[in-house]
Amino acid sequence: MDHSISLITTVAAAFAGALVLGFIAEKIKVPALVGYLLAGIMIGPATPGFVADVNIASQLSEIGVMLLMFGVGLHFSPGDLLAVRRIAIPGAVLQMGLTTAVGAVIASWWTWSLGGSLIFGLSLACASTVVLLKSLEARNLLSTMNGRIAVGWLVVQDLVTVLVLVLLPPLAGVLGSTTAIAPDAAPLWMTIGKTLLQVSIFIALMLVVGRRALPWLLWQVARTGSRELFTLSVIATAIGIAYGASVIFSVSFALGAFFAGTVMRESEFSHRAAEESLPLRDAFSVLFFVSVGMVFDPAILAAQPVRVLCVVAIVILGNFFTSAALVILLRYPLNTALSIGASLGQIGEFSIILAGLGLSLGLLPAEGMSLILAGVLISIGLNSFLFTLIGPLRKWALSHSDLARELDQRQDPYAELPMSTERKYLEGQVVLVGYGRVGRRIAKAMDERGIPYVIAEQNREIVEDIRKKGMAAVSGNAADPAVLIQAHIANAAMLVVATPDTLNVRHMAKTARALNPGIEILLRTHSEDESILLRKEEIGDVFFGEEELAKGMANHVLNRFKPGDNWHESTHT
Repeated sequence: MDHSISLITTVAAAFAGALVLGFIAEKIKVPALVGYLLAGIMIGPATPGFVADVNIASQLSEIGVMLLMFGVGLHFSPGDLLAVRRIAIPGAVLQMGLTTAVGAVIASWWTWSLGGSLIFGLSLACASTVVLLKSLEARNLLSTMNGRIAVGWLVVQDLVTVLVLVLLPPLAGVLGSTTAIAPDAAPLWMTIGKTLLQVSIFIALMLVVGRRALPWLLWQVARTGSRELFTLSVIATAIGIAYGASVIFSVSFALGAFFAGTVMRESEFSHRAAEESLPLRDAFSVLFFVSVGMVFDPAILAAQPVRVLCVVAIVILGNFFTSAALVILLRYPLNTALSIGASLGQIGEFSIILAGLGLSLGLLPAEGMSLILAGVLISIGLNSFLFTLIGPLRKWALSHSDLARELDQRQDPYAELPMSTERKYLEGQVVLVGYGRVGRRIAKAMDERGIPYVIAEQNREIVEDIRKKGMAAVSGNAADPAVLIQAHIANAAMLVVATPDTLNVRHMAKTARALNPGIEILLRTHSEDESILLRKEEIGDVFFGEEELAKGMANHVLNRFKPGDNWHESTHT
């Protein structure tokens, strides 16, 4: 092969193989990403025939990881992260600790060293953000409460893994490394302090400086009217900040791009930025799956089938049940527990990076790297099937277990209004569903007029925070009749659905009408087609975002040019 065009041949082979095998996979009702993984195996060094450049494919896949995390940041603000911190932080730390312990014990039973066992266990505890995002996006779950918890959980995992990657080299000697350690290496406490300081400085810069600078930059580029320049500015920002975060602050590419997206979300152009970067995100995410397949050696399946089964069991079953149990212990419903469990039942890019570092430090045996890669490939291939099992598994559990039915009833301390709630919130009040950007503005307007209201919000931590401010609120999905009952919908004067939940809005309205036939209902929607259908069904008054914006602007124009005014004179005065 002519090495001068290895980039072109690698990209061509990767995309062609992924297209063919991905198409076949979809035709036989298998997720397309399984086809992408098989394409990587076909053009990898472990199979005969054409061999693509593994290093180039790996670097291209890193770009895909950056763009995907950037896209997540555009839809996931720092406020969303803080909103799930009470479940994501303890859940992720405990889940990683338990999975690492199980993996380390099994590796020790295989007579591996302490360092190799710990790295092996850690590698089995790090779920792939890329795989999670593809699974959530395919099922329209990314913006749901369960999706936000899962993404927040993985962000915490990524932060922990970044810290581990930095601490491994100075700790290698203690863990039994066979590689010589540099004599001038800094003390461990200094390395830890430096790492925490660098990460803190980067996050502070992004949240304080980046929040102002990036929206301003997008505005300046948008003013040129050039679509190409706008797309270029989005891609350059994502990759540039990710690279700078890695070089200057020792933050991973993925986390750097994620925080770039979160601060750019403050711009009014965030939706356009997400749309412009979507084609590149999709293309490079394919290269990520292909690159994973390229480094996998299928011979390990025949050489160590029992050990491969152990790895797969820990990754899929171990992470699934561990995380699901932790979510239940944190008093979240069964459906959330199953969703988080399915989200974490796979490993990916960080596992490969950890294993590679352990191998280079002389801690992890070569067999360990092969086993981890087998776990990556198999768990990614099976993850979509794991998501499809959530519904049937929940249905079976509810029909066979009293405990499951009890867990599914959401023993949530914020699912009911306190007994001390004033009567003005129980009769003639407004029930406000959703406390996001729109809901907050509506609530503020009602506060100014002294109108009593009860908030129904899915995010339990938001409910906890606003209750501390003395506001009446219940936690849960308003599509569940129990939530509206707890908000005293039967005696309410109005139901205001401030969240564009097109899937459940009819059920909310139906429940409200059944309990309170005379209640007035206001609905919000982002879709013109949806607004037309809802109006035909006469469910309630429907407010479509673009339509209301047009009305507001039209009213301003009409008020400016009143009948009888001399328009030309008033314009030039």
